[in-house]
Amino acid sequence: MRLISQRRHAGGLGDEAALRAAYEDHAGELFRFAHRSLGDAGGAEEAVQETFLRAWRAAHSFQPDTASLRTWLFSICRNIVIDISRARASRPPLAAAEPADAPSASQPLEELVVGLQVEEALRRLSEQHRQVLVEVHLRDRPAAEVAAALGIPEGTVRSRVYYGLKALKLVLEEMGWHGDY
Repeated sequence: MRLISQRRHAGGLGDEAALRAAYEDHAGELFRFAHRSLGDAGGAEEAVQETFLRAWRAAHSFQPDTASLRTWLFSICRNIVIDISRARASRPPLAAAEPADAPSASQPLEELVVGLQVEEALRRLSEQHRQVLVEVHLRDRPAAEVAAALGIPEGTVRSRVYYGLKALKLVLEEMGWHGDY
């Protein structure tokens, strides 16, 4: 299904048929994400509608070789959910539904979306850079241990981590990330 979906959208979202197909393929997932993040159906509907409006307006900037349509749409929706949440936070609440210091229900979803985007970015790195970044940063192994396991000098592992992080930052920027890494 994913391959079919990517082929169907390879021409961009500039025409009505492609936008309609993208909506059919992804609106449900986007709605569920927005609903869990925002906590209400009305806000979720608004977020999905705004996601597709922005996607249609920015169709020329969608690059299927940089990110999948799904990833691109989730990035747009994530930014909209953040915008809606910030707008709500700036207005005084009508009635406090939960204490201000209660953890946000959207935090695990936010982490999931970020994780998917980082996973996509890691796939675009060279095997050598990806391998050392996963071992050193995700599995929290010391460089000396990784070097011994790979049969390469520790300095090479450290160099690959350094240049791998630089490459990862560039890939994330190409995917539309803005902010702290």
